[in-house]
Amino acid sequence: MLEQLQHLAGGFETAFSIYHIALMVGGVLLGILVGVLPGLGAPNGVTLLLPLTFTMDPVSAIILLSSMYWGALFGGSTTSILFNIPGEPSSVATTFDGHPMARHGDAAKALATAFLSAGFGALAGVIVVTLIANTIADFALKFSPPEYFAVYLLTFCSYVGMSGGAALKTMASLLIGLSLATVGMDTVSGEMRLTGGADSLVGGVSFLAAVVGLFGIGELLVTVEEGLKFDGLKAKMSWRVVWQTAKEMPRHAVTLVRSTLIGCWMGITPGGPTAASFMSYGIAKRFSKKRANFGKGEPEGVVAPEAADHSAGVSALLPMLALGVPGSATAAVMMGGLMIWGLQPGPMLFIEQTDFVWGLIASMYMANVVAVVLVLGTIPLFAAILRAPFAIIGPLIIVVCLIGAYTIGGKMFDVYLALGFGVIGYVFKKLDYPIAPLILAMVLGDKSEDAFRQSMLLSEGSLGVFFGNGLVGTITVLALALLAWGTCGGLFSRRRAAVPV
Repeated sequence: MLEQLQHLAGGFETAFSIYHIALMVGGVLLGILVGVLPGLGAPNGVTLLLPLTFTMDPVSAIILLSSMYWGALFGGSTTSILFNIPGEPSSVATTFDGHPMARHGDAAKALATAFLSAGFGALAGVIVVTLIANTIADFALKFSPPEYFAVYLLTFCSYVGMSGGAALKTMASLLIGLSLATVGMDTVSGEMRLTGGADSLVGGVSFLAAVVGLFGIGELLVTVEEGLKFDGLKAKMSWRVVWQTAKEMPRHAVTLVRSTLIGCWMGITPGGPTAASFMSYGIAKRFSKKRANFGKGEPEGVVAPEAADHSAGVSALLPMLALGVPGSATAAVMMGGLMIWGLQPGPMLFIEQTDFVWGLIASMYMANVVAVVLVLGTIPLFAAILRAPFAIIGPLIIVVCLIGAYTIGGKMFDVYLALGFGVIGYVFKKLDYPIAPLILAMVLGDKSEDAFRQSMLLSEGSLGVFFGNGLVGTITVLALALLAWGTCGGLFSRRRAAVPV
């Protein structure tokens, strides 16, 4: 514990400067804008901002990107409550009771409840990261290729078993992502794979261009098809409302703590913020004494998803830093940024780049406080932006996305890739296929393949290496159990539903 506190104090020395605070403010404001505008979202916003960080030092760069992430989460909550339009997938559950509260004239109270719950969840998530970061990193130092492959397998199977959606669709998304990860030069043999003779694919498929297309252009195409109109409610925030709401928060203490714990768990295991928010909402409704009010404007129905969403978003960075396994789509994009900056995510990062890791963790405390204050003060401004005609906002978002795709590598091929992935994202949305597993598989595909092939070389082709000791065997069995839970559990539930009563 003392060692963590010493590292954290050093992190505050690194993060606490006028320059870094300015980056936090700018990142949070950009993030709120990204979260408010449909068709962007945190993964796409971080991707578009990533090229601007190439000339920055890694600490400043990660502070800017993570601050945008926190801002985007808060921005998604704003549109969910005022416009009934989730700016982020993880904000969908907030619409269930947040928008009814706003319709009943309690828009300011709904927003204050959401932001205070989110701030509590985020700070609790940072505390969890602070307390266990070194422990997980030390534990990961014991890993060899079989253990790393087992962890990657557990990550993929977690999406299948804990996503809450159709398991076969999640598996299809993962397999497509793994297939795309094989394009380019084989890291073992040096041969070209699946490039079709195109020089543009020698370096592989750009996952940053894929994110721009899947989360930005694809989402926008769906929005255009649905003929979205921004008919929102107005909210006039005052610090008196915030203070009154804060005094009422202890009534929801059990829901706050329970939802935060669910969020931390779902962030560390790759369930992600979206699954965490839905799970917390469902559990809160199940155990609430005011169950009948859920869906009609119950504050507890806002507290639960917001606390879980933000604690999961923060906790998702821990496995990314300590294990090289991102816990969410946005964490996957940040992990790509680390590798571009020349940093290798994993346990050695805590030893070789102590200032970077603890500077990031310290900035999380500061940036989340900045985010709560800024979002409470800028709600009217960002709500007014949404009242602009979509015929103006839509094309601007497309232009921003395409410029972002081009700046990734300065190649028109990346623009074409983004457009192609935009079509794929549209098809995925219409057919209800999850996009996050595809992005995760693209990021981890090379690493998981290398770990598997190294394991096969060590064991001379025997799969028994994945059960060779207690650690790797436990991880592998847990992964297979989650896979079975996601696939067989869904089949059994459908079969029971088909049996006439």
